[in-house]
Amino acid sequence: MGHTAGYDNEHQRALPQMTSAPPTANCSAMTGVAARWILGGLFIYMGLNKALHPVDFLKLVRQYELFQSSYQLNLIAATLPWFEVLCGLLLVLGIAVRGSALAVLTMLAPFTLVVIHRALGIAAAQGIAFCAVKFDCGCGAGEILICRKVAENCALIGLSTFLLLGGGCRFALRFNLLSKPSGDWPQS
Repeated sequence: MGHTAGYDNEHQRALPQMTSAPPTANCSAMTGVAARWILGGLFIYMGLNKALHPVDFLKLVRQYELFQSSYQLNLIAATLPWFEVLCGLLLVLGIAVRGSALAVLTMLAPFTLVVIHRALGIAAAQGIAFCAVKFDCGCGAGEILICRKVAENCALIGLSTFLLLGGGCRFALRFNLLSKPSGDWPQS
């Protein structure tokens, strides 16, 4: 038995020592990067889908009956998709992550409430269950069941909040625009 114990000690001394960050730190950093890329990629996709089909998007915006002026409707249909693309690009590149996350959050939260309001109206008018309501909300994914859309938006709101609170700063080109840049990568 003593011979085996000596072998184990010699064997353990021969093993290289790990000098990298603990696995949980790497996992946390990668979670932040994944959150930025998922949220940014979705906003790039959704924004381009709307920007490339402006008339269709204008018709969908009109269905919400939030604005009556054709000038306001056209302004929203012309600018909102490109603003979404810009926010998505900034998130993917890691530039102004907190500000971009805040902009995405301020788009998602009210939009989700408006979608819920419209779905409740459709459910009441047609006498169907809320989760049976299906319509094109204008997000760029086509017709979708409303409960799925609300769950998706809640997940995106969660990702936005995570980034706003400081997640995703690892491997960001510039996390905060107003803070003084350092020579190191920001730590998460």
